[in-house]
Amino acid sequence: MFYKTTLKDFIRVPPTQFGDDTEASILAQIKEKYSGYTSTELGIVIDVVKVKSFEEGMIVPGDGAAFYRSEFEVINLKLGLQESIVGKIRDIADFGAFITLGPIDGMIHVSQTMDDFVSFSKDKALQGKEKGGSLKVGDICRAKVIAISFKDVNNPKIGLTMRQDNLGKLDAIKEMANAKKEKAK
Repeated sequence: MFYKTTLKDFIRVPPTQFGDDTEASILAQIKEKYSGYTSTELGIVIDVVKVKSFEEGMIVPGDGAAFYRSEFEVINLKLGLQESIVGKIRDIADFGAFITLGPIDGMIHVSQTMDDFVSFSKDKALQGKEKGGSLKVGDICRAKVIAISFKDVNNPKIGLTMRQDNLGKLDAIKEMANAKKEKAK
């Protein structure tokens, strides 16, 4: 889920920016520090929206830069277990598929791609043997988050599944819903 979060931090503005607009300098330093920042508490910071407030700067002896206590807003992506997401298949390998969730990719193990025996084809697609479903690069899919690992904070791992009802290729989900409606008539 995407959130707008308010943060507070001491932001370092180097002496080379002392003559510039203070708020613009603070915003530039916040963007440099926080854009792409990843943590277990925030998830992934997508962008810094604005500086809400800042106090008068303090110069730390031996550094020469000014430090401003600042309050600012960021847009961040923080996924939760069992959260349903929509993304685009970026790549397919023999062990599964990678789906782009915006600023990060999730991985769907081949056993979690569909409720069928799945084989990998030479044209980088996954094909269901009995039910005939397929998954290829560029497909828009709905998946559910089943694992999140921040073991390497700079490279979090997101595990996904598409083996439950209303998950999988959006086109296939629509077709199934239409078929159920027709059958009910």
